[in-house]
Amino acid sequence: MPETPEQRLSAVGLSIPSIAKPAGNLLGFKVDGGHIFVSGQLPLEDGKPRSVGKVGETVSREEAYEAAKLAALNVIAQLAQATNYQLSSVSDIMKVSGFVNCTADFTDILFVINGASDLLVSVFGERGSHARFAIGVASVPRGVPVEVEVIASVRSGE
Repeated sequence: MPETPEQRLSAVGLSIPSIAKPAGNLLGFKVDGGHIFVSGQLPLEDGKPRSVGKVGETVSREEAYEAAKLAALNVIAQLAQATNYQLSSVSDIMKVSGFVNCTADFTDILFVINGASDLLVSVFGERGSHARFAIGVASVPRGVPVEVEVIASVRSGE
């Protein structure tokens, strides 16, 4: 079984993507007191949305699950940059916040955000288990189906 987060990422056929410049006057992450606060990440590939639309209308729950997984991969890219590409220095994924762009009657929000949670646990192992909230919203930036933000902690002295 792969030992490091980088090896686990590779084992599931993924690699750390390049980071898209944030749209606006904000940072992709902020490090403070042993914590990394990752700004909301979208399901972007090469800076462009993989999919757009509302879950329960034009996007299926399975497509949204994959979008949440991609957003979490972009979170991992931010964590990699924050740790000088030493993901093993991430000691815990503390909290995941998930926003699902969905119709008012769509209720499978937890399933969608499981895409992000499942990837984080797959990559970080037990350290990837986290507290979480997942809510349905009327819209997210760029019309994508999901947005995911994370708070992580790093080992002392990292």
